[in-house]
Amino acid sequence: MEEKEDKKIFAKGYCFTKIFIFFLIGCIFGTYYEEILWFIGNKEWVNRQGVFWGPFSPIYGVAVSIYVVLLGKKNDERNLLKTYLYSLLIGGIAEFSISWICEVVFGVKFWDYTGYFLNIGGRTTIPFMLAWGLLGLFLMKVIYPFFSKLIEKIPYKIGQPIYIILLIFIILDMLITYSALGRMAFRAQGKEPFTFVGEYYDKVYNDEYMFNKFPAMRK
Repeated sequence: MEEKEDKKIFAKGYCFTKIFIFFLIGCIFGTYYEEILWFIGNKEWVNRQGVFWGPFSPIYGVAVSIYVVLLGKKNDERNLLKTYLYSLLIGGIAEFSISWICEVVFGVKFWDYTGYFLNIGGRTTIPFMLAWGLLGLFLMKVIYPFFSKLIEKIPYKIGQPIYIILLIFIILDMLITYSALGRMAFRAQGKEPFTFVGEYYDKVYNDEYMFNKFPAMRK
């Protein structure tokens, strides 16, 4: 009977479902964080979402997921200093890696810190890494324990189908978005589409559409 009851607890313990929910939380937080930051600095509201549909910035979602995956299991046992040090390393490496992947694979830059104080290849900076450490510390010691318990209180019959729908939606959203970015990179290289999918993308997700959708991109 106890095993049956445990199975009815939504996103129980340390599991993929819970990691995915934190991924979504990071995606949404990142989108509005960047939009508010841009508005404060430039006095205009600019779309900063990272996919075609929905207020999601997967870069932040991936960052939050990495923290949860790498630091979630023994979070209660790890002291504040270790959590901070691990967090700044994770944040810096993730930011550098994602920037490099976007430029090499898709041929675009979503950010460039060249000229910033103590920057590392223009992809991250030491001050930003210190900030990532603080954010990771706050995430793992405050946000994660609170939301982890809150998530498990969601009724299983409600949470499970919503989770499945959102998972399928996000996978399709990211797949279409990043394949369109890939096709955009091929267009920049003068490569003609070799499937009907590429032809469709050239018509629907042309460069004008892509730059309007993602104004932060730079060639």
